[in-house]
Amino acid sequence: MIRGRRISFDFGDTRIGVAVSDPDSILATPVTTLATKSVDLWDQIFQLLAEYEPVEIFVGKPIHLAGHENDSTKKSELFAREINARFDIGVTMIDERLSTVSAQRKLKEAGISSRDSKSAIDEASAVGILELALEMAKARAKRGNS
Repeated sequence: MIRGRRISFDFGDTRIGVAVSDPDSILATPVTTLATKSVDLWDQIFQLLAEYEPVEIFVGKPIHLAGHENDSTKKSELFAREINARFDIGVTMIDERLSTVSAQRKLKEAGISSRDSKSAIDEASAVGILELALEMAKARAKRGNS
């Protein structure tokens, strides 16, 4: 696996959670939440990419638990294609079926109400997406070295 930061986006109709890894891809950390309909959304994304200089981008792909795609899937795919068109960094879609549920559970265990902290849920979901992507990449690298 190439050394360098990875960044993930949990795209939603209202908010986009963002997380980033360290250069060794060991830890995923929440960064911010962006307003999806912000007039300067792409400038904000450009600033994040300039600041963290990721070698790879992951975007959550929302799919029903049964495996069916939906309108949210299409919107996330469109967002990923737009990132790919605007920036010269590889974009990979990651199945995020349980990321929001897992994020809500973790925040509840930490004593944070989901009602009070929707941005924290979006950022925690982005962390979950990034952690899954890192685990998958490490597993691929391990199989390649075997």
